[in-house]
Amino acid sequence: MISVIIPTLNEEKVLKETLSSLRKLNICKYEIIVSDGNSTDKTLEIANKYADKIISYQGKTRQNIAMGRNLGASIAKGDYLVFIDADVIIPEINQFIKKALEIFNKKPKLVGLTVFVKVFPGMSTFSDRLIFGAINTSFYFFNNVLNMGSAIGEFQMIKAKTFRELNGYNEKIVVGEDGDMFARLSNKGTVHTEPSLYIYHTSRRAHNVGWASLVSFWIKNTISLHLYKHSSVDEWTPIR
Repeated sequence: MISVIIPTLNEEKVLKETLSSLRKLNICKYEIIVSDGNSTDKTLEIANKYADKIISYQGKTRQNIAMGRNLGASIAKGDYLVFIDADVIIPEINQFIKKALEIFNKKPKLVGLTVFVKVFPGMSTFSDRLIFGAINTSFYFFNNVLNMGSAIGEFQMIKAKTFRELNGYNEKIVVGEDGDMFARLSNKGTVHTEPSLYIYHTSRRAHNVGWASLVSFWIKNTISLHLYKHSSVDEWTPIR
């Protein structure tokens, strides 16, 4: 069984398409979990129509994405936890999940799987293709060759047992919790990037702030995580 976990905050523009596409899965037992950070739009209304479980954040401080993912995982029953963002579509989902499960079965020590990330064809720019091409290649090298663990949060498939052994995502990391998770997973077993599988997403942040600004921020944040063990910002501004 797999548990698909989607953290949300005011995702009414994209959530219906994401959830309805997941409902095409029919080759294994699964559950769809929406972990909501107190949305004020129609996110929960949409989630009620398509998700199996909904859990809402009850804290007083603002929830970050690591907290959202962990909250969703806390009610998950699957042997594998699949974390995706609200603006992600998995194409040919039955063939995709079948191949992903086969990879885990063939690699007993595998604890974390990621795939190539692409922008929706109708939205994709030259910069998107260039930069995500470089990102995908780097993840393949770090995971498949060095087993150092590197991935972004658009798609991460993790053995539930190992996820819980690691106590989930580091909630102290506002930005970069996804890469930190795979780095820690690599200390528990092997991690893998599968180049034959890919997901689509909107790349809405890059399109909003510009690739130059986003890459500059990524570099600054990576340095901060390595030197000071925390993100370079205290809050990640949502872009919807």
